[in-house]
Amino acid sequence: MSHHYYRPSEGHGLAHDPFKAIIAPRPIGWIASRSGAGVLNLAPYSFFNAFNYPPPIIGFSSTGRKDSLKNIKETGEFTWNLATQSLADQMNMSSAAVSPDVDEFALSELTPLASHEINVPRVAESPVSMECRLIEVIQLKTASGMPLDTWLVLGEVIGVHIDHRLIENGIYNTVAGAPLMRGGGAGDYFTVNNDTKFVMMRPQPPSSS
Repeated sequence: MSHHYYRPSEGHGLAHDPFKAIIAPRPIGWIASRSGAGVLNLAPYSFFNAFNYPPPIIGFSSTGRKDSLKNIKETGEFTWNLATQSLADQMNMSSAAVSPDVDEFALSELTPLASHEINVPRVAESPVSMECRLIEVIQLKTASGMPLDTWLVLGEVIGVHIDHRLIENGIYNTVAGAPLMRGGGAGDYFTVNNDTKFVMMRPQPPSSS
């Protein structure tokens, strides 16, 4: 088996950096926040995932001190909203580089809906939202200890909203939610379907005789 090998510090030697294509598809962190002055912000982050349960902890990383990071550090609150295939255009619009005084809810023609536990709204059009309180913000660094201009935001999920249409016989239907996920190319996105689904249960430990 032949492999393409490269050291990231020296460049990848390909037409497009393969790293994000390899670690993919990635769920989108569609993060809503509110500044200390009350201005709403909504932005998608492709470096996002779940890190613990229970309690449920989710996190995303921000390259640079973007508005979401500033707002969450100020207020200690944010919501995560499921970006779906039907909301792809609005999600993409919310990624526009605009000034901090621009409300991306209005820019993307989305409806802010009051949360139950925090003062940050969720996206009314999204079928799933999570209300979160900030745990900590961690500045990332290299293996040699050099600090990076990238910040990991971790939050505890304290409230979850799920559209009843996505719950079947008490089980959340991932396919019905049509989650939008980030791929590796400049504009590659994916979702899931039943054609690619398979079931594999965790093996049981061997019984002792």
